Amino acid sequence: MKARFHLPNFSSYYKFNLVFAEMLANHPDYFREGVEIASVYGAFPPSIWNGGRTEGGVCDKAFVKGVIKAFNDRGIPLRFTFTNPMLEKKHLSDDFCNMVMHLADNGLNEVIVFSPLLEEYIRKNYPSYKITSSTCKRITDPEALYSEIGKDYHIVVIDYDLNHDMETLKGIPDKKKCELLVNACCNPGCPVRSEHYRALGTQQIAYANHVRKYKNVPFNQEKLLREHPEMKQFVECPCASRSLFDVTGLRNHITPDEIWNTYIPMGFEQFKIEGRTFPIFNLIEHYMYYMAKPECKDRARFEFLQWLAANGVIQIPGLNPEFA
Repeated sequence: MKARFHLPNFSSYYKFNLVFAEMLANHPDYFREGVEIASVYGAFPPSIWNGGRTEGGVCDKAFVKGVIKAFNDRGIPLRFTFTNPMLEKKHLSDDFCNMVMHLADNGLNEVIVFSPLLEEYIRKNYPSYKITSSTCKRITDPEALYSEIGKDYHIVVIDYDLNHDMETLKGIPDKKKCELLVNACCNPGCPVRSEHYRALGTQQIAYANHVRKYKNVPFNQEKLLREHPEMKQFVECPCASRSLFDVTGLRNHITPDEIWNTYIPMGFEQFKIEGRTFPIFNLIEHYMYYMAKPECKDRARFEFLQWLAANGVIQIPGLNPEFA
């Protein structure tokens, strides 16, 4: 039995996820049966190809190489969220994104795609990457989903509005090839989700172009929203700030017990925890909720917090030396 979790944000939560990987390796007794880290996903900012969430900041080549090595040395793939739906041909030659792809081109790492243009470019220029079909495609028709799964993808991330459509899920012939996003914060059946992805893609392109031109000038999001007022409702969507305790009431939510009692027995083993832009304590609760044994959750959280403090990820008086 395997429960292979794809975890968020190898960039901003670099040390956080490394500490969690070490804890999982050293205390497997705290965790549910079969828990593995299948990948850590995200993008190194300012990746213009990035989609799904806008990721700010700037990473230099040394940081990129260090992160790749740190996770890959542990056998953990990085999975790049190159799902920006607004890409044009001119963006394919982006120096930063191609530099990242070259550095991580070792047969272990993966990429999530949305744009057929970018997918074709990656397949041609970086054929060793495992390619995942993104949930951003919003494939909710069963026959269209089955067709997508039949294509040359390593994994297909299922639209989370299908999370409890058991008739459609049971009809999938190769369930190990499918990934379920278990903790979606978006409203079920949201009619503007695709527009939201496009707005975030536009913002990511604007951010990456700004950083390239003005390295020491803060990005002016308000200026972007004045130029694109239709984006405001998406960029400031309140759903993104929902906590674990908010999303458990949504009908597309998958509980830990459902993972082990329903989905794994059906043949699924790939599960994604979203949270690239979650506050750190919300992310801690998600990791404990999904992966720790219920009877070990409090102890696992306590030790995880101690490990995070010892590694300087969080600051706790009495544990961090500078606060002693």
